[in-house]
Amino acid sequence: MHDVLHMTIGSTLRSLAASKPDANAIICDGAQITWSQLSACVQRLARELCRCTPPGAGVAIHLPNSPHFLAVFLAVAMTGRQAQVLDIDWPASHLKAALKGLSPDLFVCEGTDFSYQCLFIDIDEPLAHICPGEIFEPDSPDALAPFYVGFTSGSTGIPKGYRRNHLSWVASFAADAHEFGIGSDDIVVAPGSMSHSLFLYAAIHALQVGASVILFRRFRPDIVMAEIRDRGASALYAAPTQLALLLDVPGPPIPTVRTILISGSKWSSAISEKTPERFPNADFAEFYGASELSFVTVRKIADQCPEASVGRAFHGVSIKIRDSGGDELPIGDTGRIFVSSPFLFTDYAIGYGDLVRRNDELCIGDIGYLDRDGFLYLQGRENRMIVTSGKNVFPEQIERVLNSHQSVKASAVFGIPDRRRGERLVALVQVTESLSASELMRYARRDLSLPFVPRIYAKPLEWRWTASGKTDFARLKADWLSGACEVLE
Repeated sequence: MHDVLHMTIGSTLRSLAASKPDANAIICDGAQITWSQLSACVQRLARELCRCTPPGAGVAIHLPNSPHFLAVFLAVAMTGRQAQVLDIDWPASHLKAALKGLSPDLFVCEGTDFSYQCLFIDIDEPLAHICPGEIFEPDSPDALAPFYVGFTSGSTGIPKGYRRNHLSWVASFAADAHEFGIGSDDIVVAPGSMSHSLFLYAAIHALQVGASVILFRRFRPDIVMAEIRDRGASALYAAPTQLALLLDVPGPPIPTVRTILISGSKWSSAISEKTPERFPNADFAEFYGASELSFVTVRKIADQCPEASVGRAFHGVSIKIRDSGGDELPIGDTGRIFVSSPFLFTDYAIGYGDLVRRNDELCIGDIGYLDRDGFLYLQGRENRMIVTSGKNVFPEQIERVLNSHQSVKASAVFGIPDRRRGERLVALVQVTESLSASELMRYARRDLSLPFVPRIYAKPLEWRWTASGKTDFARLKADWLSGACEVLE
């Protein structure tokens, strides 16, 4: 930990460029950027940032996936500024509101915007053309200084903006090395948007330890699989929906992949069955965490984790279960999940969450319990809890059961007002074949007590996803309330 305290994001870039100048640092849609090219571009950008913004400034980045995006992000971090990463797929109203809340000192974008001091980047130009002139070596920032503002994957209203300091990521890199051993010989694939913290983390972690990173302007499963195969990739980060699409691309087994890291939601049985066939040498791991908490648990095949659990504590993480008064609960009792680790976020830059802080512990509203072997079981989120017939029901429990059905790709459970019960359970399902409500009820009844079994099932005209590949519960509920769903008989 002593070494970690003195490291910051991008602090290894110059030495990596000196030790392997002509090796590939970034590969994006066929373009190959060497370590020397990346380092020189970052240093020129650093000079420009220090010229036009004060220390600690907010720098809003509104760029698509590209080597240029990563160069700007690294330059912002290395100069002690804060990279405010904006999603290029946001509607104009989201972007406008986010910029109003952030009030950045500089807006980095492709187009023309005269509302802010702007730095225009043409991602189709070589990195050497960005900020031509002398390179510049900035002073190292403090490890506790904020360097990144990311956004949660909300889709109604403005997503929350959360702030992180250098230590929270550098410490997680060290813990990640303990869990997975990703190092300078690896080729890491990060196929999603850099506005999603999972893929940005994957890319910056790779560049921090000297691994090559492959990214894509847009996610196309066939192209991603071709790059994995042709480049001999060794590590793959993915959301479950992305991995399912990758596994559907026909082709031979790919033996070079040794690590597959999943986050966002639980993988399906179909993924579990197909993955060993396509990636025969890969270890498979799932994370549970949150934007505010980073890694909380990891679920590896080698851990022999119980099926219903989300895994054991990630290296460096401590988990406690507490009641509403803050007292620690015995093993097996359900309560609020409190997390302590070096990876916790600093604060919110925009918006707020239902947080409970207790000394160095943080609870974001998740409910669950620990077993005697230290495995964590999630019941659900406090703010999604449904009260029906006097019982507290967490929809996540029902969704896990429904999603285990071979013909159900996804589900969303919510409550609607009911005079007798308080709330009545409704389950929306995305199915691969025709299913009746009675079939789904019988299936759910195998694992759920009767009050937890929805009586109403429906199929939306379109399944709603957030930008990060998670089910969009708010929009699906709105579809149900507007009548845009087919009720199953």
